[in-house]
Amino acid sequence: MSLTFPSPAAGTENEATGGAAAHRTYQVRTFGCQMNVHDSERMAGMLEAAGYVPADGAQADVVVFNTCAVRENADNKLYGNLGQLAPIKAANPGMQIAVGGCLAQKDRETILKKAPWVDAVFGTHNVGALPALLDRARHNNEAQLEILESLDVFPSTLPTKRDSVYSGWVSISVGCNNTCTFCIVPSLRGKEKDRRPGEILAEVQALVDDGAIEVTLLGQNVNSYGVEFGDRQAFSKLLRACGEIPGLERVRFTSPHPAAFTDDVIDAMAETPNVMPQLHMPLQSGSDKVLRDMKRSYRSAKFLGILDKVRAKMPHAAISTDIIVGFPGETEEDFQATLDVVEKSRFATAFTFQYSKRPGTPAADLPDQLPKAVVQERFERLTALQDRIAAEENAKQLGRRVEVMVTAQSGRKSEETHRLSGRSQDQRLVHFTVPGGAPAPRPGDLVTVTITEAAAFHLIADPATAADYSLRRSRAGDAWDRAQADSCGAPAPGAASPGGRPGVSLGMPSIPVRGR
Repeated sequence: MSLTFPSPAAGTENEATGGAAAHRTYQVRTFGCQMNVHDSERMAGMLEAAGYVPADGAQADVVVFNTCAVRENADNKLYGNLGQLAPIKAANPGMQIAVGGCLAQKDRETILKKAPWVDAVFGTHNVGALPALLDRARHNNEAQLEILESLDVFPSTLPTKRDSVYSGWVSISVGCNNTCTFCIVPSLRGKEKDRRPGEILAEVQALVDDGAIEVTLLGQNVNSYGVEFGDRQAFSKLLRACGEIPGLERVRFTSPHPAAFTDDVIDAMAETPNVMPQLHMPLQSGSDKVLRDMKRSYRSAKFLGILDKVRAKMPHAAISTDIIVGFPGETEEDFQATLDVVEKSRFATAFTFQYSKRPGTPAADLPDQLPKAVVQERFERLTALQDRIAAEENAKQLGRRVEVMVTAQSGRKSEETHRLSGRSQDQRLVHFTVPGGAPAPRPGDLVTVTITEAAAFHLIADPATAADYSLRRSRAGDAWDRAQADSCGAPAPGAASPGGRPGVSLGMPSIPVRGR
């Protein structure tokens, strides 16, 4: 489907540069899940391949919204952002706005009717069309709408600008064959399409060659990988194959489906050293009746059995989940069943959601839609329970020595606490200090510290002396140095200049070091 709409505001060519994209700046704003985050990396990669450059805080010439349609407020969030940009675009006629992703796939012409100042709308199946649509809108002075009903090119073949040099996402499949009654994703992403194992491993190897030491394998139902080419153990084989890649230190995956989670995957996790002791396993509800209404093809006993098997093989595994509160017809008894399963599951963390009625899903037409006040009250009880459990589980980490991969992002209070941040092997967030006189890490480096404090949502490690702190400089940290040097034209720290003198680092973040 490809349509054009008049767009008077989109017609100014960047004549000063003599080209459609030369020196034009862009910004990609992402809503939604990890799949959307990875799609945004591809959008950025394609725009830069076409000659655009990042806006870096200034008002961008091109703003791209990569949208989500899962939650009820997705529409309001998009149109609110579009409304804020309308006067800015009116004052800058050469500016362009594009909308892609799940909401674009769903709403199509509606976006251009509600926000006629948008220049391009594209769907989940034609992410690669973005630069061409922008060029066409500018050249024809018309808004462009292009929505495909099936995948034209597997997204992982497109240029990608990774958000991180030390870790990366790798899609192993797109789409979903399940029919959960609350979920609109299958109708927007299509049936599951699996990549061949060789292509996936080649992409993982390319990431490692570029300096990454961590990858996360992505799929709508990541553990059903192989269904398209008839190999029921394809996912466990893929995990084991990732274990054979030199330099790859951390492998994660999201999100699996409990119904397809088999013992061979648990064995592969436990027996492959670089597969991390961490699992995200969506529960959605602890009530078997609600699970049936959701068309989730497992029951609470099976779910708890999976967790038992995982913990038997990996006692220190941290398990997280997704839970929906207030599904149509959920009784107080049903909700209590969810609380019971959460208590038994001992999740390290949980992403809890109030049921969101999505037009186009079977659940939207179910009777017994619950009043907002009832859903809110249950939601608050659930989050209070999970917060208590998370705090108790984190308290068990006190005194443990953990290896933390340092990230570029620090905590909100980092300036006053002088702490850096990172993720432990089980994906817990750890804020830590560098003892006075100890070497400072770079993002991508690994530090080993002892946990000294615990809260519901994070851990703290404040080493008393340099002896309590160990730093392992990594290839990923070296890649961070190179990326920083490339971004500001300065050599990486310690690199020799052409005259043999040590290089000078510019643009590196300051490393807070705690005094003695």
